Amino acid sequence: MTFQDKVIYQIYPKSFYDSDGDGIGDLRGIIAKISYLKKLNIDMIWFNPFFVSPQNDNGYDIADYYKVDPTFGTMADFEELAAKLKEAHIGIMLDMVLNHTSTDHEWFQKALAGDKKYQAFYYLRDPKPNGDLPTNWESKFGGPAWGKFGNTGKYYLPLYDPTQADLDWHNPEVRQELYKVINFWRAKGVHGFRFDVINVTGKETKLVDAPTDVASKTLYTDTPVVQDYLKEMNTASFGQDPDAITVGEMSSTSIANSVQYTLPANHELTMVFTFHHLKVDYANGEKWTKAPFDFMKLKQILNDWQIGMAKGGGWNALFWNNHDQPRALNRFGDPVHYRAKSAEMLATTMHLLRGTPYIYMGEEIGMSDPDYTSMADYVDIECKNAYKELLAAGKSATEAFEIVKTKSRDNSRTPMQWDNSEYAGFSTHKPWLMPTNQAEVNVKDELVTGEVFAYYQKLIKLRKTQPIISLGDFKPLLENDPQVFAYLRDYKGQTLVVLNNFYGKSTTVQLPDSLANRSGKILISNYPEQTTVGPKIELKPYQSTALLLN
Repeated sequence: MTFQDKVIYQIYPKSFYDSDGDGIGDLRGIIAKISYLKKLNIDMIWFNPFFVSPQNDNGYDIADYYKVDPTFGTMADFEELAAKLKEAHIGIMLDMVLNHTSTDHEWFQKALAGDKKYQAFYYLRDPKPNGDLPTNWESKFGGPAWGKFGNTGKYYLPLYDPTQADLDWHNPEVRQELYKVINFWRAKGVHGFRFDVINVTGKETKLVDAPTDVASKTLYTDTPVVQDYLKEMNTASFGQDPDAITVGEMSSTSIANSVQYTLPANHELTMVFTFHHLKVDYANGEKWTKAPFDFMKLKQILNDWQIGMAKGGGWNALFWNNHDQPRALNRFGDPVHYRAKSAEMLATTMHLLRGTPYIYMGEEIGMSDPDYTSMADYVDIECKNAYKELLAAGKSATEAFEIVKTKSRDNSRTPMQWDNSEYAGFSTHKPWLMPTNQAEVNVKDELVTGEVFAYYQKLIKLRKTQPIISLGDFKPLLENDPQVFAYLRDYKGQTLVVLNNFYGKSTTVQLPDSLANRSGKILISNYPEQTTVGPKIELKPYQSTALLLN
């Protein structure tokens, strides 16, 4: 198998399964659920960080890259998990947060203590002559992107939470230390790596103000030097493993750059996460808004990236959900009236595209956003900051809460719903984040009477048995249809026609004569009624149908 026919499953360890009853998921909890993961037949698991951390940003503020945080277990637990996953033929992908460290990290603490070597590990700058902050950059989590560096009179750069200090990648010692981290985990049998916000590592040595009406992120995101860093990192670490699979989280990137990041001849990364398709429900490009998604824009973005990446020889990571996004079922489907059908439609849309699919835990049973009623229910620092900013901007408490409820990262971080009990079978203790709809959606019931999990099993099997899915070309179809996202996959004389109805009303599509006159069969459909292959095809609410034509 290659990365083209693999399916990767994402686990947020804090929320997967709690083995010791403290309300927080852990590594032994994952060990306990390996049989479930094997049943789904995924090939690799991407684990969000479980390293030592003060947890100000749920583990993305790492204080020690080499140790398992006691909250999640021990190194012995990890080694047992790795061995048992290997027995189950499931690989491991670890989350490498290399743009920044926690301010609790030994390097930052030594820098604070006056060690010049470690002061050179971070972006330390003097204030402007008038006493203002070094630049006018804004933090990704709100507020200024600078923090006071002890009592030195200098400032350090945290682009995210104030406790996440950006590393200066211009310093070769920094890069070598980070490569050592990757190689440490390689030695423990890890052959998959996801690189967090990796394309913001390319900052300049001289930091300047963003011009008026220009977002500061444009000054440091996706710059050319990132390519050089990735080539060097590849050579020094994972590139030595022929079976390594890597994915870079690429904020605000372009198709052209993503081709370069993933072109095999460049020896950088296997694939990239991009987010353009998940911003189609941002009113005026602003995340903290509540608006229906723009279907035609979604189609255009998906088509453009499929065509552009294929043309350049790059590779897509395919996903709707992750730990930073509200559940796609709430954004693009209908969790109330057509939960199963819209969940299956979204799965079909993504899994039959050109690229490597990622499944976020709970997606395979049709989990949706929690029904919280108060800001007190939320934990995530980003949404709490956003709520304050929305109030300051003049929104009412009701309006601000509805926006947070729509866009909070906590929507995807609620515990995995194993059964319908008070804590969803996740823990015997009140969880760190509460589930709300486990009575309607849970693994126990889904495996007995549900259809979503079984549908995911079918999609995964198809990717492994139908080369047209893993290797075929991509062509858009019915680009102007206001309700259906359709595309073709072509491979060795066969054509796969994929039709996805994104709405809760029936519609009929007209296939071009070149397709309608070809014989074929239904490869998969989320409705039991067989759709006939012909010039006109009726699609029921949220129906997906894939026709394999000879």
